[in-house]
Amino acid sequence: LDRSRAHVKMAAHMRSNGMEVALPPVGGFNPPNRLLCGPGPGNAHPRVLSKMGLPQVGHLDPYFLELMEDIKSLLRYTFQTTNDFTIPVSGTGSAAMEACVCNMIEPGDTMLIGINGYFGNRLVDMASRYGAKVHTMNKPWGQVYSFEEIKAAVEKYKPTVLALVHAETSTGACQPFDGVGDLCRKHNCLLIADCVTSISGVPLYLDKWGVDAAYAGTQKALSCPPGVAPLSFSPRAMAKLMGRKTPVANWYLDMRMIASYLTGSSGGARSYHHTAPISMCYALREALELVKEEGLEARWARHREVAEHFWKQLEAMGLEMLVDHKYRLPTLTTVKVPPGIDSKKVTTYMLQRYEIEIGNGLGELAGKAWRIGLMGCNARHDIALLIVSALRDALEQQGYKVPRRAAL
Repeated sequence: LDRSRAHVKMAAHMRSNGMEVALPPVGGFNPPNRLLCGPGPGNAHPRVLSKMGLPQVGHLDPYFLELMEDIKSLLRYTFQTTNDFTIPVSGTGSAAMEACVCNMIEPGDTMLIGINGYFGNRLVDMASRYGAKVHTMNKPWGQVYSFEEIKAAVEKYKPTVLALVHAETSTGACQPFDGVGDLCRKHNCLLIADCVTSISGVPLYLDKWGVDAAYAGTQKALSCPPGVAPLSFSPRAMAKLMGRKTPVANWYLDMRMIASYLTGSSGGARSYHHTAPISMCYALREALELVKEEGLEARWARHREVAEHFWKQLEAMGLEMLVDHKYRLPTLTTVKVPPGIDSKKVTTYMLQRYEIEIGNGLGELAGKAWRIGLMGCNARHDIALLIVSALRDALEQQGYKVPRRAAL
């Protein structure tokens, strides 16, 4: 009652001073400490979080420009590319996705997109908005394309750009890229790869595979908060960008303008485009330092080893994975919801009782699957066993009978 009277008094005082909107009745905040094992974001590494509290410098400060050069070098290692234009985009992975589309597409260009999950559909939406003639290859969610299927579609539609999702976050499927880059070069086609859920957690070779434009996210296997997004353009992609007949239709994501700010390798003066997220760049720099310290091959192997053990534990509980083992992402597992189980009740129970987040199905898989991420610093055996134990408890709350062989 006293608080209510105080707000009434404050509102009257503000109106007397010409202010119409009163102070909102909100207090401070203290987020819960949760284990984030859904499709992302995952938990940020403590070292990464600590770097975000360091003193800020200006976005044109020599120190920051030097730090950006470090980030670009480390991203090249993590992407396995020598592309000069390899940068962090100011925005989440969806911003980097749109950057690939809006810079590589001009109105009237033909774009071929593989749809075997939610994010293929997002690429279609973006490309259509930028005036592309969109054609699609369609597969059931959780499946991948064979080289022969991709080859037939490229020969049929003769696209300017082919876009494939390397790691489909909605399904947990990993698309093979062997031979696709050579195919695209043969047909004078650019190749875009969605690497949001694969970067640093799954073998990824932009140059070896002939990928021309790739984008990723920081909040998954890199164990960095969302807010910046890795992007890389090959020399072929840069030639397409610089030779455009029309302006890039998105000012903020116009990579020709951003190149003059972030690259500056020719010795010319850098030009202002936007204020980079300084603290987020500190976080990404530290996340990439952790990748360098562990080594890519060791990091990939750790994710695979933990995932294999996790899958065996789930199967012992009588649960079935959505994706065939050969094409299953180590970073993200989709588990089919057993008959008679309410999937949302399971995720709610795990969150409320154990402070553990796993994801429900997205799009066509809503109510049919859970998405469980063991990514970055969360790709550990102890965390995998904790998820299995909490999931088992949540299932038993709904009467699910776990086979006797599934003792932890």
